[in-house]
Amino acid sequence: MALSDIVAQVKALYELEGKPLPRLGETLLSAYESGYKRPGPEYLHYLCSVYRVEPDELGYQSPCICGRGHAAGLAVPAAGRDRAPERAPERPLAPVPDQPLVGMVVPQPDDRQWINVSELRGPDRAGGPVSIDVGEEDIVLRRTLLQLLAGAGVALDGQFLGAVDNLRRKMDDTLVSATVSPTMLDQWEETTLGYGRQYQATPSLRMLCDVLLDFSEVRRMADKRQPVELQERLCRIAAQLSGLSGLIMINLGDHRLARSFFRTARTAADETGDRHLRAWVTVRESLVPMYYGDPREALHLARKAQDLAGRTPGVAAAMAPAVEARALGLLAMRGRGDAAPSARRALVRGRSVFDQLSAEQTGDLAFGFTDRQMAFYEGDTFTNLGDHRHGDEVLSRALTLYSPSDRVDRTLVRLDRATCQLHAGNPDAALHAGRDAILDLPNEHRSDILVHRARQIGAAVNAKHPGYPGLKDFYEALAGPHVQSPTTGPAPAVPPAEQV
Repeated sequence: MALSDIVAQVKALYELEGKPLPRLGETLLSAYESGYKRPGPEYLHYLCSVYRVEPDELGYQSPCICGRGHAAGLAVPAAGRDRAPERAPERPLAPVPDQPLVGMVVPQPDDRQWINVSELRGPDRAGGPVSIDVGEEDIVLRRTLLQLLAGAGVALDGQFLGAVDNLRRKMDDTLVSATVSPTMLDQWEETTLGYGRQYQATPSLRMLCDVLLDFSEVRRMADKRQPVELQERLCRIAAQLSGLSGLIMINLGDHRLARSFFRTARTAADETGDRHLRAWVTVRESLVPMYYGDPREALHLARKAQDLAGRTPGVAAAMAPAVEARALGLLAMRGRGDAAPSARRALVRGRSVFDQLSAEQTGDLAFGFTDRQMAFYEGDTFTNLGDHRHGDEVLSRALTLYSPSDRVDRTLVRLDRATCQLHAGNPDAALHAGRDAILDLPNEHRSDILVHRARQIGAAVNAKHPGYPGLKDFYEALAGPHVQSPTTGPAPAVPPAEQV
């Protein structure tokens, strides 16, 4: 029998009894058959009537509200086709009290009346037909409530107490049910930390695919109801993976998707209630405007991260002042007079908190804040402030701390040293250092952020020395293969009108 035939027969029964046509459709009927939804008492009665079976044959233990059998006429023997089929024995009806119970509908043999389901519960969220998910416990409790409303005495018999305890057991099953185990979460947490340790050593596109595959699996698990403790751990992993995806998108040059991932990370971090995690997400998000936007926005996010981190020493509490110093250095370079002393004070605050971090907090490039990153941020700030000698000294020290596999930050340090050469009045040395920093990278590691930063050096040389002879060769070298952003495409051959 087709689904459309069943729906048509149900509607015909409604019309025959003078009732408004139900909103039953093939989609909802299919959901009933697959077990995703459960029909309410009224729909269950009509489905039993059409299928000519009892509720238990459809997989429902609840008795039908009509109190009758539905299997009559299911199969008529060939020899007995001339006579009317025998009716199935009727189920005994509950005794009718002398005074009718308030609001209680008592089925009569010749006058079928059904509970108006729409009065008991509104339409469900999907906008489908009105239905009630009723179990045996609900029937017992409703019957008891109706008897109490009618003023009848109710005894605490075994059936009532059994229904109460069974309902409690079902809630226990719901609360402890989980589709993810603590052991699986342990593995995901270790995998996430592993991503943090290797994200600069692995090509950005490859790392993005690995991270997002686990991110998708975590999303599927978080989509289902989990115990509170496991759900919080899932949200923490989701925040870290989403924040890490945002960092990778910064490397790939897609600042729009980077912001979107950080927004998702903030939402997940808010579910954990962990202020340090929220501060980490915020300070990492500040790197988006640091490289691709307005340093004033980076300054705002860095200070917001400091507020979230509070006074307890932590990764964000140390990193946020360092980011603030870098942003103030950029503003000082653009002519903001009060930015330079504020940047130096921010570096002092950041170094003071950094010295209090544990070895675990200073051992991860993504989820921690390492000594080499602190030195890089200090050198970058001094470079932007025009203190190229001090900047180059600190950057040289940072370069010795980075391993050859830390390709992103190590290349950014080399590009900052090239900027120091420009401030020292050596444009040719600056162009050679910037070009070598990019060409020393394998093609798969030439991400957009590195090429973009190198082109900023070329733009600064062009601004100070218009038409400088080495610029053409410099840009031709940068125009080679590199990892392209999904939105930016290939790097243009003409230097953009921007300043370092």
